[in-house]
Amino acid sequence: AKINIKTMTAAAATSNTTGGAPPPPSSDDPNARYTFNHAALTALRKSSPWKDDPSYFQSTAISPSAVMKMMTHCHSGVEKGVKKGGNPIEVMGLLLGRPDPNTPKTLVVTDVFPLPIEGFETRVIADDGDVINHMIALGESLETTRKEKFMGWYHSHPFDVGIHSHCFLSQTDISTQLQWQRAEDPHGNPFLAIVVDPLRSLAKGHPELKAFRAYPPEYTNPIPNQCPDGSIIHEEQLRLEKWGSCSSAYYELEVEYFMSTGARNVLSLLNRNFLWMRALGSSAMCEKEARGRYPERVE
Repeated sequence: AKINIKTMTAAAATSNTTGGAPPPPSSDDPNARYTFNHAALTALRKSSPWKDDPSYFQSTAISPSAVMKMMTHCHSGVEKGVKKGGNPIEVMGLLLGRPDPNTPKTLVVTDVFPLPIEGFETRVIADDGDVINHMIALGESLETTRKEKFMGWYHSHPFDVGIHSHCFLSQTDISTQLQWQRAEDPHGNPFLAIVVDPLRSLAKGHPELKAFRAYPPEYTNPIPNQCPDGSIIHEEQLRLEKWGSCSSAYYELEVEYFMSTGARNVLSLLNRNFLWMRALGSSAMCEKEARGRYPERVE
């Protein structure tokens, strides 16, 4: 996604709410991701251990609402482009969340917010002025209601379904991510990138997304031919097909999803007694008459 980030970082303003908090919950508690100790988070942001380790973060935990909003937004770009008789449209948004003091090498994503940006293939067409105004207004409204910060961005790669997932960072994506990391990481706000493959998600029936962080430009991976997921691929063409032309410039984080006990109980009841889950998880692109719009070549 191509976008001028330098003029937008000031809009990523967030709440500075402080105060006392109860002791941190157990990491085994399914509700642990929904709360945090303000003092511990402030201390973590101040120490910023990620500044000395280019691959410090190892995982990201994403809430159900964040996943649903991301997938709905990305699917809307697919449907909008197809309805116009063209290619699916690439979309972009911001992630709200924080590093987790209880598991410091995990970034928690609690919510997402779509941006008024649309594009085709690897180019995004945007009016920077409108985007900046939108972000400023959004940031101001969140200051009084949310305790997290804008800590990442997501965008879609709505390319044809093929053998490999299209969840990777292009050269332009890496440039964007590095600008965010340089602006936010030193101030205790490590930035995350998520890429969504909406067509593959529809074809496989589950979210196809991956999370990444970029290496500093001066960093050299000591392991030759290592891919973002840690695997070793000696064939250059295969690395290019799976991870793009800059596979040595970024790395992948493990993705996990978290849900509170109450939410699990409610969804279980809806699914078992009312089958509402089918309606909640449906998309127009999944209807029989629409399935011919994208290839069926799935690994």
